[in-house]
Amino acid sequence: MLTRNWPRHLLCLSLSLPLGSALACGPDFPNRLLDDRGQTLANLPAGNFKFEISRLGQTIAGLKNVTAATHDPDDMYGDDSAPTQARDNAEQLGLSNEQAALVAQLRGLTDAHQVAEQGASLPPEIRLYVAGAVAFATGEHALAVEYFNKLLALPADQRPLRSTWAAYSLGRTWFAMSSEADDAVAALEQSRAAFRQARQMSIDGFSDPLELGVASLGEEARVLRTAGDWSGAIELYEAQNQHGSAVGYTSLKQLTNELAELPEAELAKLLERKPVQQLVTASLVSRMGWSFGEQPPNEKKLITLLQQSTRGTLENADRLAAMNYQQGDYASARAFLENAGDGGLAWWLRAKLAVRDGDKNAAAAAYAKAAQAFPQSESWGYQLTADWAFETVQPKCRVEGESAILALQRGEYLQAFVQLYRSNNIYWFDAAAVAERVLTVEELKQYVDENVPAPAAPIDDGRADAEQLHIAENLRYLLARRLLREGHYAEAVDYFANSTMQEEARYYGEQRLAAESSWWPTKRATALFNAAVVARESGFEILGYEMASDYVSFGGFYQLGNKELVAGPLVSEDEVQRQKASEALTQHRFHYRFVATELADRAADNLPHTSQAFAAVLCKAVSFNSSVEEQKALYQRYVKEGPYVQWAEDFGRQCPSPDFANADKRYVTQVTDAVRATLRPYKWPVQIGAAVLLIGVALALFMRRRRKAGKG
Repeated sequence: MLTRNWPRHLLCLSLSLPLGSALACGPDFPNRLLDDRGQTLANLPAGNFKFEISRLGQTIAGLKNVTAATHDPDDMYGDDSAPTQARDNAEQLGLSNEQAALVAQLRGLTDAHQVAEQGASLPPEIRLYVAGAVAFATGEHALAVEYFNKLLALPADQRPLRSTWAAYSLGRTWFAMSSEADDAVAALEQSRAAFRQARQMSIDGFSDPLELGVASLGEEARVLRTAGDWSGAIELYEAQNQHGSAVGYTSLKQLTNELAELPEAELAKLLERKPVQQLVTASLVSRMGWSFGEQPPNEKKLITLLQQSTRGTLENADRLAAMNYQQGDYASARAFLENAGDGGLAWWLRAKLAVRDGDKNAAAAAYAKAAQAFPQSESWGYQLTADWAFETVQPKCRVEGESAILALQRGEYLQAFVQLYRSNNIYWFDAAAVAERVLTVEELKQYVDENVPAPAAPIDDGRADAEQLHIAENLRYLLARRLLREGHYAEAVDYFANSTMQEEARYYGEQRLAAESSWWPTKRATALFNAAVVARESGFEILGYEMASDYVSFGGFYQLGNKELVAGPLVSEDEVQRQKASEALTQHRFHYRFVATELADRAADNLPHTSQAFAAVLCKAVSFNSSVEEQKALYQRYVKEGPYVQWAEDFGRQCPSPDFANADKRYVTQVTDAVRATLRPYKWPVQIGAAVLLIGVALALFMRRRRKAGKG
């Protein structure tokens, strides 16, 4: 079986599931833009919350981003003990083995005073920090504050290792005290000041192996959220997210959920503030709270209040337009687009609204501007459609894919193909459908020859352009099979990637050409039969359709549902005719079996019906397993026309090789046997007539001789 460059998750899923129709069971399949063209042009994919919030907030000057030391974005289910382990490891930095062992021992105490006494041999900053940490752990917050303040009061050169730690821990301590303090506001202010101090110390170069400078942003945000300052909290979480912390991202998601739970009056007032408005908009355009089915009440509440609070605003206009478009409020979307600028999303929405208005020229122009405006690297991540098809939404590729629909409608088929092909794997199924069914084979070959050279060396999957190279290889392979299917036998061979398939393709083409040029029936039958065997045994690899009906893309494991293409507003009659001209011999999967069966049937047409070869060829054709109807018709043909053979009981299961050499003799005996069969009912009259004729001839000769003798 040919190895293909499938998306890895699709390949893994397909190998773990039984064969069957994708309509019944199987993995999720890539979204195809050309399946429902009107729906594709009408729908705006959901945004991506992570991407949307990456556009919000500012970094802190001088503060370093987090590293793998504290953030692993792929570790979603990390060990709960990891932070403690990281702290213990960091606590050993800059200490001798004896000091590290003593710190570990002191950590196990429950009396901060004992820690201070037993740690007398440690540097002051280490002793004071451990004493404060133990006091905090045992709930003695006031004592913890005392130890941390003593540490921070040391000269700067005496506290290089624990300054950031002490300020950060001081902030946490004051926050814990705020819930029980007489003056909670003052305690929260002390907490904020300490977190800011920790951040500044990290910027100033004090030791920060746990990256507490970035962590302090989230902790200070929590303080502000507790104090009722939603805008300030959001801005700090956004900054934390900008510095690469996953805590910032998850905290913003949590804040969005909390906002949705607020009473309408309180929420409406908060939505007047820009940070709150932008966060809620990011959530709504990402459809974070729901996917398919009925929209949750809280989502509806957020949308209604956001629409009311943003009338006349110029801020975030493209995102607000997108949110209104997704809700079907096209009038509001148009209004926001007046102030949305020239970003990719704004032009994309203008294109979609132009399609709704029936102005395809304006739509095409807007799509072109959107494709130019979107960065190639922008990605909205993995999404599922309502039909459970998956799509990695890269706006630039998606915009070009939608624009390809309009290009197809205009008859600009090559442009449409190129726009889909540029997406690499994302819309390969759509690109393959256009290459295989809409372009002529000459158009496709010219494009490949000019733009898709054969790889000079095996593709290294570690290369940055490996995916693009694999798709290029797939396109050349698609062309090779199409050339062979359509009778361009010699041209097809070089487009196959390996020598085995090249040899199979070459032999298949030679046999098809031999069948066309041979004048002697048995020679023609032999070539047709040889081609039939190759078509059946190697047809998937050298003749299969990338998409319907063979689905080489899936290795033949699955098939997709396909609607009949009919002319309409987005489909031209010319495209329909092109697709009909290039469709498979049958819509059944594995069309090459039917090709093999037809070739074998034609081989039988060129053989004497009384020959063993005639029976053996039909037997082999039945074994090709094209369809029950064809198998039955072939067997009935044998019964009606063929000779009796001993292996007839296993017809289609045990088939000997056709004896083409002896079939030649049957051309003569078939004629004489037919004459005998015709005259058999008249055996005696024929024999008497023959005897009378012979006697007459003999008498005539006798009389002739007598006349000659008399004259003599």
